[in-house]
Amino acid sequence: MYIAIYCGSSHGDQPEFTEVTRAFGALLVEHGHSLVYGGGHVGLMGEIADSVLAAGGHVTGVMPKHLVDRELAHPGVQVMHVVDDMHQRKAKMAELADAFIALPGGAGTMEELFEAWTWGQLGLHAKPCGVLNMHDYFGPLLAFAARMVDCGFMKQPYLDMLQVGETPENLLAKIERYTPPPMKWSSAADRRS
Repeated sequence: MYIAIYCGSSHGDQPEFTEVTRAFGALLVEHGHSLVYGGGHVGLMGEIADSVLAAGGHVTGVMPKHLVDRELAHPGVQVMHVVDDMHQRKAKMAELADAFIALPGGAGTMEELFEAWTWGQLGLHAKPCGVLNMHDYFGPLLAFAARMVDCGFMKQPYLDMLQVGETPENLLAKIERYTPPPMKWSSAADRRS
């Protein structure tokens, strides 16, 4: 399985973010998976790529030309797709990946996660989406997502489709056995509710 990892171009303020990211990269290889990611050598992005490579795994990067020009591209990945812009980056990663996982990161990480999750709700793909909730990083976001359900802006099955794991092992097990819910608005009755 090719697994897209969205994560920060920084390391964050907790050593655990780096340690768990490295462990997750090694676990992907142990389970026979390949990494698709944003192509950088900095922050958690660089850590996940380095750990997959160190374990003998395959890494595909996807990076816009303007970031390659700033010398942010990882020099050691087996495949690097250079695209024109961020929109093409997300589209290419979505095309290449069989699953999407967010690790801690900033606004870009959240945007990528929400787009992949939304596309799944709309039936544009049936691929699993998940978050690795290390150090309860995603706790406030998950609480807000539950509020979307409470306020009637999302149905529970579409919240449940976001796989949440506290450890790399727990999350990867959920991703590997994922079954998607019915797509949103699959019938006229759905459109009325």
